[in-house]
Amino acid sequence: MAGNKSYTIVEYFGGEDGYRCGYCKSQTGNFSRGMWSHTMTVQDYQDLIDRGWRRSGKYVYKPIMQKTCCPQYTIRCHALKFQPSKSHKKILKKMNRFISKGELQKGQEDCAGEPMDSVCEEAGPQELRKVHLKCTTLTGIQKDATEFPSTTEVQKEAADATPTGSQTSQNDPVSVLAGTTTSAAPKSGNGADPSRPPCRKAKELRKERRLQKEQMRQNGDGVSSTVSPTQPTPSQNNQSKTLEEFISESLPENSAHCLEVRLVRSNPPSPQFKASFDASYQVYKLYQMGIHKDPPDKPTESQFKRFLCDSPLEAEYAPDGPEVGYGSFHQQYWLDGRIVAVGVIDILPTCVSSVYLYYHPDFNSLSLGSYSALREIAFTKQLQKQSPKLSYYYLGFYIHSCPKMRYKGQYRPSDLLCPETYVWVSIERCIPLLDNSRYARLNQDPDLGDARAVRDLGRALVLYRRTVMPYAAYSRKRKGSSDEMEVQQYASLVGQDCAERILLYRS
Repeated sequence: MAGNKSYTIVEYFGGEDGYRCGYCKSQTGNFSRGMWSHTMTVQDYQDLIDRGWRRSGKYVYKPIMQKTCCPQYTIRCHALKFQPSKSHKKILKKMNRFISKGELQKGQEDCAGEPMDSVCEEAGPQELRKVHLKCTTLTGIQKDATEFPSTTEVQKEAADATPTGSQTSQNDPVSVLAGTTTSAAPKSGNGADPSRPPCRKAKELRKERRLQKEQMRQNGDGVSSTVSPTQPTPSQNNQSKTLEEFISESLPENSAHCLEVRLVRSNPPSPQFKASFDASYQVYKLYQMGIHKDPPDKPTESQFKRFLCDSPLEAEYAPDGPEVGYGSFHQQYWLDGRIVAVGVIDILPTCVSSVYLYYHPDFNSLSLGSYSALREIAFTKQLQKQSPKLSYYYLGFYIHSCPKMRYKGQYRPSDLLCPETYVWVSIERCIPLLDNSRYARLNQDPDLGDARAVRDLGRALVLYRRTVMPYAAYSRKRKGSSDEMEVQQYASLVGQDCAERILLYRS
């Protein structure tokens, strides 16, 4: 029925003025276009981020790639094919040692421990505050707009019909206890076993394996046919250990700590979210002051709500979707009964999208930015078992011109979004192009264009005086409206499909 349908309603602001860049620190070099989303379906947002858009609270923005000082390329990881690298395994083992033995090396910082996206720096809270004040209050418009029958949108089920477990608790299927196992303490004995080969340095073993590989390539063999009995082979278990196995190692009975990950819906706020709000905000405030050096009066509660709690995405559920539903969530990391980190994520039809991470500065040495990304990749794989098409993990923006943000390219296999054709290109093919130029058309096929480019502006939907109508009808009503260039710009950025579904507010 029409009354059960959801609509995306936006106000487009364009935006040509440059503002402060959170990466190169240019005061006026960051350029983007933006719109305020009063409400948005998860499918519309999925399609928008697949065209280079990104949200910060309810503000949705798209960098002007050929003009901005630090071009930001949307990056996604193939979660099902992901295998942790050597550095990722070190981070997982470091966390496991901390949980089991309490080892915490204070004072050490890891650039890979940065949050998955400093959207607060990218979009600029000052600019967002101005947009928030500028926005028109559209109370009740979504309800009135449901009379328009031709708009395509995602149907949502009533929130009170969903099980409370979908908002998660300690019994939630996505709440996970993270632990580890440790080897027994070494016992005194009679020395080395003479029947076994002598211990050798790791450096010697690496050199020997490298020589073996070179010899195999010279012989044309894919694998080594013989292995000397005196040459120790790498442990098969260690070589094939999966991300999930690292995370779910059993917890020793005498573990020093207990880590629990809880998923709570942030919009609409679940009871668990409300109950933990104050504790979560305090961690955010400490993070902004300790990591980003904000003055104490800057990370206010209202800024926290606007930036990381408010979301245009409503809770949506589908028969073939994940049990927790789609929408915006906080993934809370509870250590010994208190929140130490929070990952802000969106669960969308084909991906889990990372929005932000904040954590208690006392645990900076645990590389929580990278650790949370690994947990979110594992979470994506878990959701994919319930919803087969949900198989990607979006890490926000990859900024090749900013060395400290290149770590996102370590989560492979991954793709970058071409800013001209909006097709995905493997990061291996993109790196040489970005080494030569900050901005690059990543897809090298000169004949390929934007498949969703605007073909008919008249079919774009607008919301005018609480009535939904095609732009062609709106233009006739306004008799020579002067906003055609602005609407044309908006439609070219969102694409024809979204322009025909999203309601563009006109005053």
